[in-house]
Amino acid sequence: MAITFSFFDKAAVEIETDQLKGSVNPWRLCTVTQVEELKAIIRLLPIWASGIIFSTIYSQMGSLFVLQGERMDTRVGHSNFKIPAASLSIFDTLSVIFWVPIYDRIIVPVTRKFTGYKNGLTQLQRMGIGLFISIFAMVVAAILEHESLKMIKRHNYYELKEMPMTIFWQVPQYFLIGCAEVFTFIGQLGVFLRTSTRRNEEFLLCSITYHRCLSSLLVTIVSNATAMNGKPGWIPDNLSYGHIDYFFWILAALGVLNLGVYVLFANWYTYKKAVGTLR
Repeated sequence: MAITFSFFDKAAVEIETDQLKGSVNPWRLCTVTQVEELKAIIRLLPIWASGIIFSTIYSQMGSLFVLQGERMDTRVGHSNFKIPAASLSIFDTLSVIFWVPIYDRIIVPVTRKFTGYKNGLTQLQRMGIGLFISIFAMVVAAILEHESLKMIKRHNYYELKEMPMTIFWQVPQYFLIGCAEVFTFIGQLGVFLRTSTRRNEEFLLCSITYHRCLSSLLVTIVSNATAMNGKPGWIPDNLSYGHIDYFFWILAALGVLNLGVYVLFANWYTYKKAVGTLR
């Protein structure tokens, strides 16, 4: 059942006292347009908020994924040529390039037969799939780090600059992030463009960039909370002494919780022009 927020309609109902002083007080009487814009923003807030956890996961590609890769063997094959750990983000780009035509040419026609919707999936459904895929990106990253720490402990590689584990084991997690990006970011942008009004559209689009600022707070909290009483914490300078796998597992768990909350609100959500809910 959709949430209509009909009680806000009272703000646009004119009463006798509104005209006593000649001019209308905008804090006491609003236009119907203003009321509908407020409703649109409130309906979008849960959908917007679901992107915070996703952006936290996505931002690891430029931070902890890079630090994780720097401790691995960065050589290409058996040559002495080494690649920067940050360059593996190219696999995120390749994943996006791969999945965009796959989505348009294969996924849309196939799902259209089942849903009857011209685009195959609604933008809300597309977002939900992206949130689901992002969870597996963190699971893969956590498993890789767990195996890496086992090797470090077994062979006492704590001070070794690069352990004998190829950096290309990171490719799956980058590829999954790229896949999730195609579904989530494009889906979220589509929801904003279809449901926001002209006045709040710019605000909603700009708000996407705020996610990374909010997501950095989680990293700071975890780093400070786990580095107490002289302990190196989960995210120390030398990750061989840390446990960023725990942090990845936390992000995966938050991703599951976030997906559950998202599905709940998405099924209550209605577009400005009704096109159905997440079903």
